[in-house]
Amino acid sequence: MGSNSRHWALAAAPLALVLLAATGCDGTPGAPAAKPTAAPSTSTSAARAVARVCANPAVVGDLAAKTRSSPANTTFWLRPGKHRLAPDRFAQVVPKQGDRYLGAPGAVLDGGKKNQYAFAGTARDVTIRYLTVQHFVAPQNEGVVNHDSADGWVIEHATIQDNSGAGLMAGAHQRVRSSCLRDNGQYGMNAYKGGGGITGLVVEDNEIVGNNTDDWERRQQGCGCTGGVKFWAVNGADVRGNWVHGNHGAGLWADTDDNDFLIENNVLEANDGAALIYETSYNAVIRNNTIRRNNWVEGRKYADRGDNFPYAAVYLSESGGEPRIRARTDKIEIYRNVLENNWSGITLWENADRFCNSPANTSSGDCTLLVKNTHRCAQPAIAKAPLYADCRWKTQRVDIHDNRFVLDESVVRCTEMCNRMAVLSNYGTYPDWSPYKGEKVAEAITRRQDNRWHHNVYLGPWQFVAQDPSQVLDFDEWQGADYRQDAGSTLGQGSGD
Repeated sequence: MGSNSRHWALAAAPLALVLLAATGCDGTPGAPAAKPTAAPSTSTSAARAVARVCANPAVVGDLAAKTRSSPANTTFWLRPGKHRLAPDRFAQVVPKQGDRYLGAPGAVLDGGKKNQYAFAGTARDVTIRYLTVQHFVAPQNEGVVNHDSADGWVIEHATIQDNSGAGLMAGAHQRVRSSCLRDNGQYGMNAYKGGGGITGLVVEDNEIVGNNTDDWERRQQGCGCTGGVKFWAVNGADVRGNWVHGNHGAGLWADTDDNDFLIENNVLEANDGAALIYETSYNAVIRNNTIRRNNWVEGRKYADRGDNFPYAAVYLSESGGEPRIRARTDKIEIYRNVLENNWSGITLWENADRFCNSPANTSSGDCTLLVKNTHRCAQPAIAKAPLYADCRWKTQRVDIHDNRFVLDESVVRCTEMCNRMAVLSNYGTYPDWSPYKGEKVAEAITRRQDNRWHHNVYLGPWQFVAQDPSQVLDFDEWQGADYRQDAGSTLGQGSGD
């Protein structure tokens, strides 16, 4: 997929049995079937009817200069060829409100490994279509396209590839459709805006592949700063119909006070880490996704070290439903998904030592959406209602049903630690003033926070972990009186079709 990008569309059959055809970003087979949409081929085509300015690739810096000299709401048509900016790291294009950039077939905006950003500034309602953007060198955590997280941008039929940092940032009401976010150094997209304020985000029918080529988790161990797409404090997101595969880390990662997500009809496969992480966040619907062959690299790495934590393809960490926060659901609902030959299934986790104002809170300085002032979460008030509950991100009200979990250990090439479904916590110890010490949180997440599996189908040698990593259960124990999980579910030993 180049500047003449394909419009990928995923149609989910029952239980998300998605049929694949056509080709991917690099022309390989296996991408979701779709009908290609051609870029405007000449300035005398339909594009010319709306175009006011043509950018010439033979003139270095032509696009940025013509953007500066043109009024708002101008449409720019980029002729075929490689467009370059001036050889200065801050020589980016700075659109005005309502500007539109249309690439002809073969139109490429190339940063030459010198320019940091392609499109920047705070102008609203900018559109980029049919354009390849490549070889920019944004710093860590910064992005190449929409660098300043302006609102209302539309990115369609674009290819954003081979850049450092994030290929794309996000603002409120941004639409990213039918594009290829490929082989960027850190993220395909970093949905982050200083001070929050990202609402109404749509990520639809894209291919998100091969990102985190710079391996930031190795360079900064435990940074939590990688993924195909990372979401931070996004309130309202539709993530649907995407093919998220081969990323060097997690596929999709929502982290810190995200809320109201709809994640549906995606194919999440062959990512080195989890297909999906939903962390310290709220209220989501996760349905009709095909999730396969994820977490083989990271899951195996931890198992080889003797770590018995149930690292899984879908990982919910301190995240749950909260009726007091407005959203389309007051739960986290996970249903009608197919999970096939991943390193383990779904893990629900809550760190007993992670809460507002705790040194163990890796989201440093952040608090839950229920407490505005982090400093309120201290003794003696935190030991009593309402702060005892509200100062924690809680894994609660998670409803996992009507999914199909398939595991063939010969395919995953494992004999243990790759077959887990889990709900658990740690023994609370830290800090000294914590009111959550001991097994209080482990008991709550396992038995009192309305986390339920039911009416699922399991094929393969599945085991179940409850309360802490040492308690590994068979299916009868998982369904029994102590835990009462998976009512109406079935377990078969074959791998199935």
